[in-house]
Amino acid sequence: MAGRTDRAPLLDWAEAPGVSPVPEGEQEGKWPRGYGASWSRTPPGELCPLPQLEDDHIVAVFVVTFDPRSGNMVEWCLPQDIDLEGVEFKSMASGSHRVQSDFIYFRKGGFFGLACFANMPVESELERGARMKSVGILSPSYTLLYRYMHFLENQVRHQLELPGHYTPLEAFYEDKKGVLPAGVSPQSCQPSVHWLSSIHKHLYPEMKITHPAGCMSQFIKFFGEQIFVLWKFALLRKRILIFSPPPVGVVCYRVYCCCCLANVTLPGIGVTAPESKPFFYVNVADIGTLDDEVSYVACTTEKIFEHKQDLYDVYVDNQNVKTHLDHLQPLLRVNSADKEKYRRLNDQRQLLMYAQEVDGDCSSCEEDLFILFFMEQNNRIFQILLEVAASQDKTLTADHARSMGLDPQGDRSFLMDLLEVYGFDLMLVIDNPCCP
Repeated sequence: MAGRTDRAPLLDWAEAPGVSPVPEGEQEGKWPRGYGASWSRTPPGELCPLPQLEDDHIVAVFVVTFDPRSGNMVEWCLPQDIDLEGVEFKSMASGSHRVQSDFIYFRKGGFFGLACFANMPVESELERGARMKSVGILSPSYTLLYRYMHFLENQVRHQLELPGHYTPLEAFYEDKKGVLPAGVSPQSCQPSVHWLSSIHKHLYPEMKITHPAGCMSQFIKFFGEQIFVLWKFALLRKRILIFSPPPVGVVCYRVYCCCCLANVTLPGIGVTAPESKPFFYVNVADIGTLDDEVSYVACTTEKIFEHKQDLYDVYVDNQNVKTHLDHLQPLLRVNSADKEKYRRLNDQRQLLMYAQEVDGDCSSCEEDLFILFFMEQNNRIFQILLEVAASQDKTLTADHARSMGLDPQGDRSFLMDLLEVYGFDLMLVIDNPCCP
């Protein structure tokens, strides 16, 4: 790894090429329209920031390169003594040589990372005709990493064209660095126990894919009615692994969106349920970590994971959602209640589009609509469960299931699992049509 040379004069990193200021209206504590004050500030699976670190503080900046002889390696980083083992593979996904550019969200111990990758043809036998690099950062929070996407995209191009010139990265780190307490490493920062929390204002409206609409609307259009299959698995805190060849950036967004499907704002719900964590991109080096997790959502470009069925409950390959577990097989079927929910979701979307076009109402967006649709659906389910739990007979009937927006027969196994995961001691008296 290259050492740091004589200190360059400090620059205002915000004036470096590719850095855009924080958009107006992105102040702390400002929530999307319709979001109540009871929403938590910690997003799904987020880590509790250390007292010494703000959400947007950077604990490391690094450059990863592909060396034809040595493979992926960390070329440069600040601070120089930080442990970045494995980052060289997380920030340059397997198969990246097939794409010209990409971005990757990932998890490193107790921190989250964002790296931008680029691949540039060069007339060099030593580099085998291609120069590949990633420029990335680590932070205690993934929700504000998007702010630096444009900067990182420009810096990786800068590194490809002028290798070894790190002045803008040094200035960026000096401006945004957060100092870790003595003895604290990325591995020792522990995750929060708060899963059932809000959609953070700073993340989803800004997470554009390659379309004008945001990531949640594209996520739902991509999966169609199967979105409600993923919704059930997310609500049950299953281990969900999404496979896709590069580019992996859009798939990292699917990880986040999948976590968003399970948001609940009712107090006291989810205390007994395992925390579901967005791991974003994972590779074979993460096998040991995933083996210890009881609930997570992640994505990978490595097909070998499909054969390691002990690591996941649900495997998503493109639009094919599958599970090897027999007791989860009924959840793969889209039932009549799912089709009805999908119809309502599309109807609401059409009404929103009509309002935007005819009335010029730009105060709401598709992202808010989709996020709130699933939050309200989840709240309705758990509100009914709380009411039944407070009743004398504690009996859950087919009418209750219908009031939840569920199919009494088609969602019977889902309801039984839901009661177990969330610790509801209720009697389910929905007849099984297979039994006399």
